[in-house]
Amino acid sequence: MRVATWNVNGLRARVEFVLHWLRERQPDLVGLQELKLTDEQFPHDAFAAAGYRAVTHGQKAWNGVAVLSRSRGKPLEVTQRGLPGQEARGARLITAQLDDLAFTSVYVPNGKFVGHEDFPAKLDWLDALLAHVEAERRPETPAILCGDFNICPAAIDSYDEAGLRGEIFHTDEERARFRRLLEWGLVDVFRAKQPDVQAFSWWDYRGGAFHRGHGLRIDFLLATQSVLARVRSVEIDREYRKKKDGLTASDHAPVFADLD
Repeated sequence: MRVATWNVNGLRARVEFVLHWLRERQPDLVGLQELKLTDEQFPHDAFAAAGYRAVTHGQKAWNGVAVLSRSRGKPLEVTQRGLPGQEARGARLITAQLDDLAFTSVYVPNGKFVGHEDFPAKLDWLDALLAHVEAERRPETPAILCGDFNICPAAIDSYDEAGLRGEIFHTDEERARFRRLLEWGLVDVFRAKQPDVQAFSWWDYRGGAFHRGHGLRIDFLLATQSVLARVRSVEIDREYRKKKDGLTASDHAPVFADLD
């Protein structure tokens, strides 16, 4: 079983690129973020033709999350659309149940910069996420929480920790909230399997950041221990941060893991 997460940075502009990736990588379960379209605008027919069903929590022009599953499997049951108490922050969370696995796709608010009013709102959203996880899940049950967290958990996850320390994505406040999710019982699958590898999942479009290696690791597959025990390998799919057949990539790379 292959599970994945990907911030597609606008599905309307990226649908053919995403379909290209689905054909090549053949994931079974995918969390998408930053759809930037409503539920009614979601291209279900295009994904169905590729063999995937989708459940969505969309929003006009901004945010939006979805879960894709291979249609040959069992249908997904949506158990949560939206983070309770955080509706004003937009469509940023969806949870679907597949057999005994709870699969959640999240798009954490960016926060803009330390000192902006969106920064404490981001921290509040993360607090609400932890409260929701604590209320709805138990650490011993199979669960994956994936998505774009807009946080670099540690120095190794940033191309310039020294220069960016204390700036957005690199603050003690953000990192403490990420750590609390791990303390609850989730595990960062990539870091668990590749503890010493510096790899990034996001690169700015500007300034040749991708080719210069100026990236951040801010996209995660977090899993409970029962899921982690099934993980054979995990990869940041850097090849799909590059153009394919003339199609323009997102500024994020997919992250996927293969499970027994």
